[in-house]
Amino acid sequence: MEDLNTREKILKGADGLFTKYGVRSISMDDIARHLSVSKKTLYQHFADKEDIVTLVCQAHLQESRNEFESIHASAENAIDELAKLSLCVRKNVEDVNPSLLFDLQKYYPKAWAVWLEFKRMCIYDSVKRNLEQGIAEGFYRTEINAEILSIVRMALIEIAFDDKTFSQDKFKMAEVQMQIFDQFVYGIVTEKGRKLYQKCKEKNSTEVVTR
Repeated sequence: MEDLNTREKILKGADGLFTKYGVRSISMDDIARHLSVSKKTLYQHFADKEDIVTLVCQAHLQESRNEFESIHASAENAIDELAKLSLCVRKNVEDVNPSLLFDLQKYYPKAWAVWLEFKRMCIYDSVKRNLEQGIAEGFYRTEINAEILSIVRMALIEIAFDDKTFSQDKFKMAEVQMQIFDQFVYGIVTEKGRKLYQKCKEKNSTEVVTR
């Protein structure tokens, strides 16, 4: 196998392990064993585990960025975009280990810096733009402050990963994120927006079931 393919295989395999089990609990030995390669092969392509974690984080967040941009481009309005984003959120967090963000923050500063940059440049800008669009379309309340609520939305995403707040023994990550997402939406919409959001959610749910 060529070096490039080997490198991509390692990153993809490590991504799957980190997502399922968290980052800290997975060692270089675990990655090598999972991919049926030697540790020497890992170190031929990556400096250390933090190097792998950082590159996996970059690739994963770039996929999310592409997904957000695709949803925005295809959305009919701000509400349609939110409804599609809710499906995206559920799909992306369904199998994510809740300790993932905590592990990055505490043990992997380079990867955590990548997440912070993504949060600042992608999530914040995306939420703020959607809020401003929704206000202009009459779907969101005119008195809301888009800048403040964009920051609130970022904080809500992170709190769902906090095991002290939402113990993984008691709560499912996807359910926590969806409950938080819905409460955020219902707090900003007008009656017109609420009705359309509910209609979009029902339509998307039907499409998911019939796939």
